[in-house]
Amino acid sequence: MKTPLFGHRPSALAAVAALLAVLATAKADAIHYPFTGLVFGLAVAPDDSLLATDTGAGIFEIRRGALSQVAVLPGVTAVDPIGRGDMFAITSREFGGEGKLYRVSRGSTREIADLYDFEIRVNPDGNPVAPPPAPGPSNPFDVEALNGGSVLVADAAGNSLLIVDQRGNIDWIATLPNEVVSTANGQKIFGCPQAGPPPVCNNSMLPAQGVATSVAVGPDGAYYVGELKGIPAPKGESRVWRIEPGTRHAVCGTSPACRIVADGFTSIVDLTFGPGGTLYVVELDEESWLAMQMGKGTGGSVNACNSTTWVCTQVATGLPMVSSVAVGRDGTVHIVTGAVNPLAVDIGTLP
Repeated sequence: MKTPLFGHRPSALAAVAALLAVLATAKADAIHYPFTGLVFGLAVAPDDSLLATDTGAGIFEIRRGALSQVAVLPGVTAVDPIGRGDMFAITSREFGGEGKLYRVSRGSTREIADLYDFEIRVNPDGNPVAPPPAPGPSNPFDVEALNGGSVLVADAAGNSLLIVDQRGNIDWIATLPNEVVSTANGQKIFGCPQAGPPPVCNNSMLPAQGVATSVAVGPDGAYYVGELKGIPAPKGESRVWRIEPGTRHAVCGTSPACRIVADGFTSIVDLTFGPGGTLYVVELDEESWLAMQMGKGTGGSVNACNSTTWVCTQVATGLPMVSSVAVGRDGTVHIVTGAVNPLAVDIGTLP
């Protein structure tokens, strides 16, 4: 069945809030902001101000430390600016939105495409869709504008990378494959055999879905997709995929147009390119998204990968529920921590 990114029920949030209280070691230059929802998206605008997404309220601008609302858009998970005051944004039904792509300008929000409807009709990855009340089959989680007006969308529940043209036509570029992985980490988190779901507790290996959480366009024009592994939430099994520009209907793992360029990560939730072709890779939690959800996480990390050699170096770790990274024109790396607890969201920079 379609894998949710991670739980967002009140009980899960309570566990996360407790974890954040323990891990609250925010950087000295981090600023706390009074968001009302979950903060998954962060982007740098052309004037070097920041844009942040709040699933409870909409899109906000941060300029010289001051927070102001740009658009009311409940359920928004990601934003990508395409000009001063002009941007693309996506919402997810999993977080209270409608599962759509929007064009946002100062004072106006216009629907471009219904991403949820596309997943229901087409279901590119072919995984069975769970009936209600399970999480929906579509969870648009990251967005990236292309030259020419088209837009890339990473659908985390659909396990796919989509492309939407200026007229709102949707097609799928690639799907991420299921992979058989060890259940050891899941068993540890659930407390098997005393507790936990039988499929995880009674098997040493299980197929995990490849959840497409993030997309970035590289300096070579290729599309790079970050992967979060679903249940049984293994450690060290998340990968970065490179997809040839112009690709359509590629099944990663078998198509030559889609290949792995970096691996060994755990629960990737964001990708962003910086100066010199450095790819910043964000891991939600070193113990996995499931550990974070159940209050057993140790904090996430940010990694810097050379996109020529694909040597990756961890540049920050122990970050409580780090969700997003954005790089300014001067190379400053901005990060969001405490993202699933509105009372604990901080936005700071890496040294």
